[in-house]
Amino acid sequence: MAMKKQGPDIGENVESALSRTERFIEENQKSIIRVVTVLLALTAILLAMKRFYLIPRENEARSQMFVAEQYFETDSFNLALYGDGNYSGFIEIIEDYGLTKAANLSQFYAGISYLRLGEYEDALDYLKKFKAKDKMVAPIAEGAKGDACVELGEMEKGLDYYMKAAAKSKNNFTTPVYLVKAAQVNEHLQELKKALELYQQVKTDFPDYARNNNIDKYISRVQAKLAE
Repeated sequence: MAMKKQGPDIGENVESALSRTERFIEENQKSIIRVVTVLLALTAILLAMKRFYLIPRENEARSQMFVAEQYFETDSFNLALYGDGNYSGFIEIIEDYGLTKAANLSQFYAGISYLRLGEYEDALDYLKKFKAKDKMVAPIAEGAKGDACVELGEMEKGLDYYMKAAAKSKNNFTTPVYLVKAAQVNEHLQELKKALELYQQVKTDFPDYARNNNIDKYISRVQAKLAE
């Protein structure tokens, strides 16, 4: 059986679709122009806001934050948090420069500062607001939440944060640290098999860390408890 030619029908359909589109544009030309004008105006406003408002504020926040970071690095956590009278601390930077990257990073610094000062609920409040992308900082932030929870006696929550911290970014620096902390919490909760699995994972996946931190001692301890 001969195939029926489709060429003319396809051409007619395309031509019909084009005609409908042309009619729609003609009938709605003013509305389309208004929408395009509004979009262009919004784009221009956003670009101007970024150039003349956000970038200068970011630079200003960074200059204030530089001094707060220096106090943080010398363990002067109260000065880092609240400033020295001449330069802002992390809390004021968060309040005054809320849309900046510096303010976001200040949430992290504030959380760690409160953690070091033993103010664990405040530490959690700020760490939870911190939006982390960096592969090294993100697991540290999760692990710090775990530390705060453990200090508050919320062991299960602490364990959850430690496991999240270990999974955030697999590396030789943070991952084994938080696996060990998670194992220690499991020991405290009498989840000995889970603790043993985590210690053995550290020994297998991170042999240098395991050797330098005597992980075999922890493994032997848990195995002895399981044998009782």
